[in-house]
Amino acid sequence: MTSKIKPAQGSPYARILGVGGYRPTRVVPNEEILKHIDSSDEWIRSRSGIATRHWAGPDETVAAMSVEAGGKAIADAGITPDQIGAVIVSTVSHFKQTPAIATEIAHLLGTAKPAAFDISAGCAGFGYGLTLAKGMVVEGSAEHVLVIGVERLSDLTDRTDRATAFLFGDGAGAVVVGPAKEPGIGPTVWGSEGDKANTIMQTESWEIYRDAKDLSEVRYPAITQEGQAVFRWAVYEMAKVAQQALDVAGVAAEDLDVFIPHQANMRIIDSMIKTLKLPEHVTVARDVESTGNTSAASIPLAMERLLATGKAKSGDTALVIGFGAGLVYAATVVTLP
Repeated sequence: MTSKIKPAQGSPYARILGVGGYRPTRVVPNEEILKHIDSSDEWIRSRSGIATRHWAGPDETVAAMSVEAGGKAIADAGITPDQIGAVIVSTVSHFKQTPAIATEIAHLLGTAKPAAFDISAGCAGFGYGLTLAKGMVVEGSAEHVLVIGVERLSDLTDRTDRATAFLFGDGAGAVVVGPAKEPGIGPTVWGSEGDKANTIMQTESWEIYRDAKDLSEVRYPAITQEGQAVFRWAVYEMAKVAQQALDVAGVAAEDLDVFIPHQANMRIIDSMIKTLKLPEHVTVARDVESTGNTSAASIPLAMERLLATGKAKSGDTALVIGFGAGLVYAATVVTLP
């Protein structure tokens, strides 16, 4: 039986056309974190590589930061908001179950009624969104897709928890994905290991607010993690995933120009560099030192900073990998905008 469905009319390939970022104005040094935990600046730096992070103020909402980053990405791509056919927002810190924050962001940006939805994939969220955007462009359901990773993790940080209080920051990073004449986004290696879901998780379900008889006794949910278990998983398993992404893209380590891993921990980054045997000429994103762990926002924020400072340039070949709560992961090779 012959199908009556007309084949898709998309672009043969897709690539990142523009990038934008937004970091909140308030910079929080380790000294401020130490007011609430028994630790030291030296310990925090040696364990994580973090010296400062940005925390959002009252007006720097998830939507507001996303609009700033998204607007910059659209301008950098050389298009106008009405050319955006879909908006994908990856976040775990938008606290309304519905509607998706992507719809509000799309409206505030002045887009022309694009598809808009949120995804929850933790620190791998940008990679998930990038993969979906590539599929849309190639399939033809959208010519240009805005992918935003945004977090206000200061809202989910237990500032008295010595294991996590120093880790998280706020911010938004965005890219525009559009049509290309040659491959600009490689195949994605992604997956999940749900048996390890409890190694990074929210301490309490929002159901506590429904079920509690006395809300004054309810402690606000925060993100917690089993640090050593996560570290071992990231170092040993994610290096394998990164190598798989190189292999399926047909790119050798020596062919890379840039490595942009999720900005979770400097020791994890250094271990992955060693395992992957990356040559010295490869530029490595180390945005975690001044930005902290911004989950879904960390990769596009790091990408934007490398390009803005000239440490990376348009046309460079970059390996990107995100990994985190779920446990989920996504890695791919891209051409920088």
